[in-house]
Amino acid sequence: MGNAQVAASNFSAVNWRLAEKVAVKVAGTEPLAHSYHYASLAPDFAELTAQAEELIYDEIGMRSLRGAARAQVVDRGDWVRANIGSMRRLLQPLTKRLTTMRGPSIIPAQMLTGVEIGAMLGWMSQRVLGQYDALMFDDDASAGDVVYYVGPNVLALEKRFGFPPREFRLWLALHEVTHRVQFTGIPWMQDYFRSLIDATLSAADIDAKRFLDALMRSVEAVRAGRNPLDDGGLVALLAGPEQRET
Repeated sequence: MGNAQVAASNFSAVNWRLAEKVAVKVAGTEPLAHSYHYASLAPDFAELTAQAEELIYDEIGMRSLRGAARAQVVDRGDWVRANIGSMRRLLQPLTKRLTTMRGPSIIPAQMLTGVEIGAMLGWMSQRVLGQYDALMFDDDASAGDVVYYVGPNVLALEKRFGFPPREFRLWLALHEVTHRVQFTGIPWMQDYFRSLIDATLSAADIDAKRFLDALMRSVEAVRAGRNPLDDGGLVALLAGPEQRET
């Protein structure tokens, strides 16, 4: 493989390392992350995640074909790092098409997309409570088959609204484990979901400028106090009308 081919294969439309650094910086820290309450989260969520699975089975008669769910309590930085991997997977069909960018604008464009994606992920990390991510799977399904709970945010919300911790945590576990059962209890669901995303972004008529514009709009929405992903998520943010329908 020649030098030009190596450079092309290593090129990315996003500086993912910078995106991670920006996201972790924007995420900040929650004081309760260092309190004695934090120690209760891991054993609670391990127990309540298993309880949630049983409640779901009793209600709909369906279990995950991958076995029992694994609960993992993470801080904001850990959540960011996990989702950097997920977002790289999500945007791969699109970023591959943007590898035609060349010339002196390459590095500034990579850095700008990294900053924009990092700012959006950092903002989200301050608000997300739990997550089951169907995009985390690769060939080794066990590597990504985890139900995440963002411990600092859970504690902050419990304190803010005076929620009974065990009841609130069970409610949260029910929400996330239900998503897991949807994607891992129906054999074709996950592949179908991912095929729709790949088809959407592969067919999107988008160039580097539109990609940057979409990311900038998302950050502007964050600064205005709105969730930029409310209307269909990141895919809808980047896609045109036909892809939105898909």
